[in-house]
Amino acid sequence: MKRARVIAVLGSAQFVMVLDGTVMNVSISTVVADLDTTVAAMQSAITFYTLTMAAFMLLGAKLGDVWGRRRAFVIGSCVYAAGSLITALSPNVGLLFLGWSVIEGLGAVLVIPAIAALVADNYQGNDRIAAFAIIGAVSGAAVAAGPLIGGFVTTYFDWRYVFAAEVLIMIGVVLCARIVTDPTPKRSVRIDALSIVLSSVGLVAVVFGMLQSKTWGWILPLNPPSIGGVTVAPLGISPAAWFIVIGVAVLALFLARQRVLERTDRGPLVHVGMFSITSLRSGLAVLGAQYTVTAGLFFMVPVYLQMTLGLDALETGVRIFPLSIALVAFSIVGTRISRVLSPRTIVRIGQLILVVSAVLLLGSATSDLRSGLFATGMFLSGTALGLLASQLGNVNMSSVTEKETSEVGGLQGVFQNLGSSLGTALIGSILIGALSTSFASGVTASDLPDTTKSTVATATEHGVTIVPAADVAGIAEQAGLNDADADTLATVYRDSQLSSLRIAFFGLILISLGSLFFSRGIPTEVAVRRRKGSSA
Repeated sequence: MKRARVIAVLGSAQFVMVLDGTVMNVSISTVVADLDTTVAAMQSAITFYTLTMAAFMLLGAKLGDVWGRRRAFVIGSCVYAAGSLITALSPNVGLLFLGWSVIEGLGAVLVIPAIAALVADNYQGNDRIAAFAIIGAVSGAAVAAGPLIGGFVTTYFDWRYVFAAEVLIMIGVVLCARIVTDPTPKRSVRIDALSIVLSSVGLVAVVFGMLQSKTWGWILPLNPPSIGGVTVAPLGISPAAWFIVIGVAVLALFLARQRVLERTDRGPLVHVGMFSITSLRSGLAVLGAQYTVTAGLFFMVPVYLQMTLGLDALETGVRIFPLSIALVAFSIVGTRISRVLSPRTIVRIGQLILVVSAVLLLGSATSDLRSGLFATGMFLSGTALGLLASQLGNVNMSSVTEKETSEVGGLQGVFQNLGSSLGTALIGSILIGALSTSFASGVTASDLPDTTKSTVATATEHGVTIVPAADVAGIAEQAGLNDADADTLATVYRDSQLSSLRIAFFGLILISLGSLFFSRGIPTEVAVRRRKGSSA
């Protein structure tokens, strides 16, 4: 009976952690209107939620060793609940960013590593296998239910209720945490502050540069910022590119720092020597690419459905559901067929299906939505992602010894969340940047009067904001355009939205194809745990 209560507590926390990653996306248009903000601002909030976890996940795992797993779990749950409360009450996007993207993210970096460790501490043998299976099933259920829960609550009640409910759940988790056993003694672990600073600054700089590329330009400066009337574009290059370059350089310093700490036995944040293991390196790279595609889809598809086609949050959740249910189902299927097919074969099948699904989604992006083609594309996307999910965790964990599995678990969290951050930042920036370019070209090529073209060009010189296509004519009329010109501008804008969405879908195709390169190191036979000291 106690074992059932323990998994109920840990499973509840796991459900909330996974749910929060999918529930906000289907509510984008509602939150934008409610907080009087923009899709670009929501893109930043979604990106930084996962980026916070990527930047501090390894630190969270270390703190669990220092404080004790259960204490870290409780502290993280309290922090997460506080962030959810701030999010639920936020009157503007700034407080939503603080509560959701920062505070909830910091709570999650303590909770997520502690869940896996506490499951291992509280169960043995077949019970442990069953407990991890339950946690996996809970995660799958949250992925499947997230868009529907978010859509239903947002459509019929208020999106804030989702976060209010999370506060109540996490309070219950904290009150019941005492039944969870924590037999592992605390460890005196040295945490290198410089490593934390280098990793977080490097990751934030790279992702921030990608986020701002939609406004500042990738290489050549388009609309760079100005300070004191002076345009910031060092050596004629976009600040976005400089942020990415500086971020990569700082991450290189982080890796060099880890090598020094490892060589001198001073407790690195991550043992970079593990990256010499071919199967682990490939597994983590494909994992990151998988989450890049997943996050890109979960951002751009709701934008397409809500801003272009005018669907509400619940209708959006229903349209996404084929992906969610296929992801859960084929995670199970992939585990079953791994008895007869190698991990590399299953991963490659998944990657190729992902390419096909992206092509189908590209073909479905029309003004009237080819529903059958779209549903098929979403289902195949879920199929591919499920097959990948069924293999990569086992490939990564089987690449190292028992002693190193905890650290690999932390690395998986880093690559998952970094992939999610890059997916939202990269695909979102392609989407918004392409919209600006396409809209400007469309207006220039239209039959609008020259004075109207000049007015529109002036109003959009710093980029185009994603708004519901149905609202454009009304906005244009308020700006002084006559009915005919307003209707023409609305048509140009809708066409531009579809064009930018197709470009973003094509970006997903390229990422999916690129991930095939990383899968070359996936094992060609059933993965077995490496013996200590064995070669890669």
